[in-house]
Amino acid sequence: MVDFLGSSLTVASVIFSVLIFALLVRRLLGVRMGLLRTMVAAFIAGALGPTVLQAILPAPPQDQDFLTLGLYVALLSGFVLIVAMAILVVIEALVPTGSLPGPLELRRSARARLSRTRRYLHILRVVAKHGLSRFLRGRVHRGLRTAPERRDLARSLRRALEDGGVTFIKLGQQLSTRRDLLPPEFTAELAALQDDAPAVPWPQVRDALETELGRSVEDVFTFLDSQPLAAASVAQVHAGRLLDGSEVVVKVQRPGISAEVERDLDIIARLARTLADRTEWGASLGLQGLVDGFSEALAEELDFTIESGNMRSVAAALHSAGTEGIRVPTPHTDLCTPRVLVMERMAGIPLGSAEETLAALGEERRREIADTLLRVVIDQLLTSGIFHVDLHPGNLLVDTDGTLAMLDLGSVGRLGSVTRANVGRLVAALGSGDSQAATDALLELVDRPENVDERGLEQEIGIIILRFTTAGSTDGAAAFGALFRLVATQRLGIRPEVAAVFRAVATLEGTVTTIDPGYDLLGATRAAGVSRIARELTPEAVRTRVVHEVATALPILRRLPRRMDRLADAAEHGRLSLGVRLLADPRDRRFVTGLWHQALLAVLGATAGLMSVVLFAVAPGPLVTPEIGVYHVLGSTLLCISIILVLRVLIVIFRRETDEG
Repeated sequence: MVDFLGSSLTVASVIFSVLIFALLVRRLLGVRMGLLRTMVAAFIAGALGPTVLQAILPAPPQDQDFLTLGLYVALLSGFVLIVAMAILVVIEALVPTGSLPGPLELRRSARARLSRTRRYLHILRVVAKHGLSRFLRGRVHRGLRTAPERRDLARSLRRALEDGGVTFIKLGQQLSTRRDLLPPEFTAELAALQDDAPAVPWPQVRDALETELGRSVEDVFTFLDSQPLAAASVAQVHAGRLLDGSEVVVKVQRPGISAEVERDLDIIARLARTLADRTEWGASLGLQGLVDGFSEALAEELDFTIESGNMRSVAAALHSAGTEGIRVPTPHTDLCTPRVLVMERMAGIPLGSAEETLAALGEERRREIADTLLRVVIDQLLTSGIFHVDLHPGNLLVDTDGTLAMLDLGSVGRLGSVTRANVGRLVAALGSGDSQAATDALLELVDRPENVDERGLEQEIGIIILRFTTAGSTDGAAAFGALFRLVATQRLGIRPEVAAVFRAVATLEGTVTTIDPGYDLLGATRAAGVSRIARELTPEAVRTRVVHEVATALPILRRLPRRMDRLADAAEHGRLSLGVRLLADPRDRRFVTGLWHQALLAVLGATAGLMSVVLFAVAPGPLVTPEIGVYHVLGSTLLCISIILVLRVLIVIFRRETDEG
């Protein structure tokens, strides 16, 4: 029992001593460090310090006087502290704070890491299955220089993305519109990505509905078809009828899809960060920004309450513009949840399979429908600021009278007033053939690099404009493709909202040609640009703009005479002065203060080190003990101070490099 108590007291005293040393080391370094790594450093220093010190300076015999023993204990304590601080600096240099998870974080993320590892293995199997593993070896493959070889690779990539699941299918669909990033063989093949999926069994759909709605299906619907109208990778759609007799469509999210998408997005984000950090092309393309924009868009698409709000916003914009011939389903907001969307069932059939319906309408009516769709998209881009990003034929229904209905508003683009104005300037400049104005508008829409050849850019845009203005030119794909390639070759970074505009326009071309195969999208766009310029120059529009600008500037104009009078009075009486405050920003003051502190610590550390060397050189000086002089004590103290100050400077340098990295 006595041995057990003695052992317990010994362990407790060791732990207490290590804790005290750890807290003292953190205080001397002046930087907040993790308690665990500080205690480890203190424990190692406590175990190795006395042995190392005895090898350098033998311990005095036990019969020495009290002062000698006290000085040795002080020297030993200071040596252990210095060793602990040095160990911490080395640990911080090798393993910076935050680079490794803590115990609690490690425990929380263990399951996620295991799931991610399984997903990595599945992705590698898919890559190997479709013959893409050779591109992971880092070698340059010369067998992809011809168009047929690129088409074969693009076909394999499409199949791999389809096998990868919903996240990779959505990623491929978005990449299919980025002609500024991928060759045409890849964009054409990725545009054919299929988002079909096996139907979820009806019992699971029913359970999900009742869980989300908080009541049984019979309490909400008089009829709900157990067979889905369509089944995609994110959700599936069922036809139903509410208690009041309204015909509705019920969109139900697939069980477990949110967790799967979150895991895959994490994998894609990690891959993008790695490529951006380790490859020049990854950094120049802005992969991190592209993935962030894709993740935000997909997260919105998985929240059906956002889609419900998008429906109301687009419908309100159509109503305010007085647009006829195109509709948006009305959501039943009291029945909408993040995983369930109940909306009005629209009449009509998908545009992609409506050739007979369109043929019965006649060529003139088909051109009117295409004009209506183009006008709506342009109004969304330039006026309301909220637009359908992916308006392909599958997202449009056409009724027997030619009325269109927009579907799938889960992913929409939003443009601020400044971006809308710049898009309008670009459209107007392209329509009028003004390459200089088009260049200025394009540079306002993209992230300009430090060095951009504006003259060369203007010349290239002038060549593209010829495709818009040349009589009989209808090759819209070539014109928009040239604009995308121009953005890529000039290394102009495209923000996500601007990329969504390009995606919407590129998708719109295929849709309007489905409605009217002979439709001249370029001519209609050019006419829309000229018409917009004409509308902006009408007396009523100019008067409205002038009134708005004057109303905005009126408060400033009212205060201007009083301020001018004060300035004139101050100048007349010699009181006018100009004051400039240096370092007025607190961030600048903190930076300069920190820099001055680090420089001062470095100077003090170097000075203390030099003084300790001088004192050891002229030692011993007046004797404190028979063997130890005053200069020994002062030199050792200054040496400890010098080492501590230098270690403080080093730890701050390592921590700053970690934060900046």
